[in-house]
Amino acid sequence: MSALAGLAIAARVHADDTNRFQENLSAMMMAAVADTADPAAQLAAVPTNGSPWQSTLSFGATLTSGNSDTLLADAALNTHRTNPTNEWLFGAEAAYGKNNSVENTETLHGFGQYDHLFTPRWFGYARADALHDGIADVKYRVTLSPGVGYYFVKNKATSLAGEAGPGAVFERLDGHEDLYSTPRAAGRFEHKWDEHTRLWGNVEYLPQINDPVNFLVNAEVGLEAALTKRLSLRTVLQDYYANIPAPGRKDNDLRLVSGLAFKF
Repeated sequence: MSALAGLAIAARVHADDTNRFQENLSAMMMAAVADTADPAAQLAAVPTNGSPWQSTLSFGATLTSGNSDTLLADAALNTHRTNPTNEWLFGAEAAYGKNNSVENTETLHGFGQYDHLFTPRWFGYARADALHDGIADVKYRVTLSPGVGYYFVKNKATSLAGEAGPGAVFERLDGHEDLYSTPRAAGRFEHKWDEHTRLWGNVEYLPQINDPVNFLVNAEVGLEAALTKRLSLRTVLQDYYANIPAPGRKDNDLRLVSGLAFKF
């Protein structure tokens, strides 16, 4: 009797295992059929090929009429691309303004920078800047600089980097052309509270190597808050300081610009 009872128990266990296997196989087949029949599931399975570049177009304008007729317009385009070993940053900006038919703002500025990361924090860079400021009597000022940089802080929310290297400045100021060498020291910072709000800033110091009294300081601080997924409100404070300006011009140009920014 005990032998027959053992055989019965063994047969029951085998039947249960077989039924469980069949149930699991049926569930897997039904899920596969559902995924194949669902176009949304098929689309989700296909990887997206979005652009590796992240770009922002911003613009702002102020117009008054009456006792004072003023116009101020500003537009900027910035784009960047990053991967584990390389970073590309490009930007261009134009501003124009007048007060009672007299121009008080006329600037064009553009830059490009390439970074190659040797480690997650150390990198080498090459940068080019170009500036035209009609009010400050700067026909053009071009700065070229290679160098090295280091990320003191680098995570998803915050980045803080310092840069240093030799450079050269080509400029036409007050109708006179000049070329001089300069050591460049710079820093850049960015902090994101979430996907909607970010704060950034950058500053660079460019003294003439054989005449340190002649130096430039360029700085920018900005705050951006998203209104929608692609549209945001942006406020930027810019300061361009030339310790030896063109004759009859002031040494400091400060601008506060607010406007809308579109991401694409």
